Amino acid sequence: MADYPELPSTVVSRTLSVGDLDVHILESCPSQTAPLLILLHGFPELAYSWRKIIAPLAAAGYHVVAPDQRGYGRTRSADPAHAGPVAYDDDLTPYAMPHLAGDIVALVHALGYTTAVAIGHDFGASLAGSCALVRPDIFRAVVMMSAPFTGPPPASPTEPRGTIQQLDAALARLDPPRKHYTMYFSTPSANTDMLHAPQGLRAFLRTYYHAKSADWAHNIPHPLGALSAAALAEMPPYYIMPLRTSMPDAITACAPTPGEVARNTWLTEDELGVYVAAYTAVGFQGGLNRYRCLTSPAWVAGLRVFAGKGIEVPAMFLGGAGDWGVWQYPGAAEAMREKVCLDMREEDFVIVPGAGHWVQQEKPEAVVDHLLRFLGRIKGSPSLVVRSTTDYTPRTGQR
Repeated sequence: MADYPELPSTVVSRTLSVGDLDVHILESCPSQTAPLLILLHGFPELAYSWRKIIAPLAAAGYHVVAPDQRGYGRTRSADPAHAGPVAYDDDLTPYAMPHLAGDIVALVHALGYTTAVAIGHDFGASLAGSCALVRPDIFRAVVMMSAPFTGPPPASPTEPRGTIQQLDAALARLDPPRKHYTMYFSTPSANTDMLHAPQGLRAFLRTYYHAKSADWAHNIPHPLGALSAAALAEMPPYYIMPLRTSMPDAITACAPTPGEVARNTWLTEDELGVYVAAYTAVGFQGGLNRYRCLTSPAWVAGLRVFAGKGIEVPAMFLGGAGDWGVWQYPGAAEAMREKVCLDMREEDFVIVPGAGHWVQQEKPEAVVDHLLRFLGRIKGSPSLVVRSTTDYTPRTGQR
């Protein structure tokens, strides 16, 4: 497919009307009776980030759909008056987690299903976890990659916990002073900083993807100690940034050499061009709005009604051995395994050797193998029976 290099011919690109959105999806569907897998990307990613695993999962008998989520890629508002790039001053309501989960529920129904498996990476892991938490009748299993899901916020906002605002203030008091990347991503300048990076957008994205991958030799992640500024300060500059720098400036020293770029087989120059074109067209603000909701107590409160509730459906976690994302919040992985996910088996907490943050791109074969093992134990169960709500014919062409 010319617009999407390295995309197998069995994967099609099309746009689907879903609520207030025209949602762009990459899709591979072997049959009308195939169980539905929804693949939810993170930041700064696209549906295209799943390009290496869509076809193998479909070949194993699944209907696989990867959407460009709200504010990303080719997905647009159905209202022509609001179809342009997202602006900082736009309404944040659609980017709060309950609304994002509603987008995915609506997508499942628009595809003609009433059940699905949610598989998410990075911020998509939080969304997949939230979907399984609030609608276990629809999302009968869940897989979270790279970012442990810690469940809904506590019932009382005054419960003792290290809030991101408190941690960020403590980071600013360190010598040298630093800041948390989520707070930076919530600022008005972040979109412009990255879109117009001093090194250019292409070089910025190449560096960002390299820095968080297993290719960057300085990624040696490990569980941190207490939830404190001193512990967080052990992490690389793409997570804990110098206080007065932008993200492009913070990661300059992480840039790959020409030789490292040439040796990169999981993100070729042609593949990188897809991301450069997408973010040139729409910017980063749609993705950044998720961080603004994450760092604002008022927007986090939307899921407080589910306080204390765990994920009841079968759950799996996948992360790369070279991914700081697995450990960036002390205690998060342990809480997910022991408290939040009520049906996560020991073998379903998986750390993939040789992978960094972009695990499904860096080690797609291993990810597919683990996914199929996990899905195999639930595929024949009544919990994953496909019940079509509408007449649906799999697409074989491109729109």
